[in-house]
Amino acid sequence: MDLFEYQGKQFFAQYGMPVSAGEVALTVDEAVDAAERLGTPVMVKAQVHTGGRGKAGGIKFAATLDDVRTHANDILGLDIRGHVVGRVWIEKASDIADEYYASFTLDRSAKKHLGMLSAEGGVEIETVAVENPDAIAKVWVDPVDGLDEATARDWVAAANLPEAAVEGTVDVLLKLYAAYVDGDADLVEINPLILTPEGRIHVLDAKVTLDANSVFRHEDYAAYDETQTRDERETAAHARGLQYVGLDGSVGVIANGAGLAMSTVDVVNQVGGSPANFLDIGGGANAEVMAGALEVINNDPAVRSIFINIFGGITRGEEVANGIVEALERVAIDAPIVIRLDGTNADEGRTILEPHLSDVLQMAPTMLDAARRAVELAEGREV
Repeated sequence: MDLFEYQGKQFFAQYGMPVSAGEVALTVDEAVDAAERLGTPVMVKAQVHTGGRGKAGGIKFAATLDDVRTHANDILGLDIRGHVVGRVWIEKASDIADEYYASFTLDRSAKKHLGMLSAEGGVEIETVAVENPDAIAKVWVDPVDGLDEATARDWVAAANLPEAAVEGTVDVLLKLYAAYVDGDADLVEINPLILTPEGRIHVLDAKVTLDANSVFRHEDYAAYDETQTRDERETAAHARGLQYVGLDGSVGVIANGAGLAMSTVDVVNQVGGSPANFLDIGGGANAEVMAGALEVINNDPAVRSIFINIFGGITRGEEVANGIVEALERVAIDAPIVIRLDGTNADEGRTILEPHLSDVLQMAPTMLDAARRAVELAEGREV
């Protein structure tokens, strides 16, 4: 769950990090009113779930209210890497003496949290990593031990930050780690973290990705969920509680479990097809869940065939088969379906499906066979 910059700053502020005063605006008039309340000069910043805003003209300095009106008018509706700007963040402008970079994410291979700190802030960290990798100081934090002040100080020293920035940066790093862990985040990033001419450390930007599976621990995350960028397919799937990611292909994919769904997407590509989506129905493959999944995929006009790939574990094969049969009675499907059913009680499930098989509903013995058949049907069927 990606947050807009202003949401990330509000999130950081909850953990005591210093952020600039600002207001979000959905219209030009709202932007001007916000700037009047805040007092100029301000920054007018596009709010989109992607990077490269500055290069695309999405971040502008406004010395006057007239400047705010001009920039807000230019930025609202701007397309930045396929994301259309629907809101801007009006923020008090900050004087900058120096810029740094700081972040935490998970290093899965090390099974530890990875912190990165660099004296070269204000540019994409990927660029720094390629052009000057020694400029990035890294620290691996055991989740059991956490980040202590001594480690944070050593980390700041390794990044060669100036003396004037040490105390403030140590404080922010400890709070950033707390936000990362206690907030159930996958990524927290500040770029730039600035040193002001007065010697204060200040958070000037915020990039935050939260673990959507943690929302039951955070009631306030519902507000973040409402502002997520989703296409029509993803919105419909989300409303049904389905894990769905829209893709650009022609083979609709339904699988039970994220790992199996990813493998299904891969095998469709492997046999020369193109998946239209990633859809994980989880452990439940009953009629209601299956009908919801089929409705979502059926409403995608690009889908020419549907590949249902189920491996029964706790969910038994006959339950899956009954769910599919009942779902097909509820939903009028336009595209042919290929089913691969394996695992617990798969034979019983196949027996239930057998009387319903036709040109529209087919079954294949293996995942690879089913993928090939689904791709053949997608390529041979006219939209």
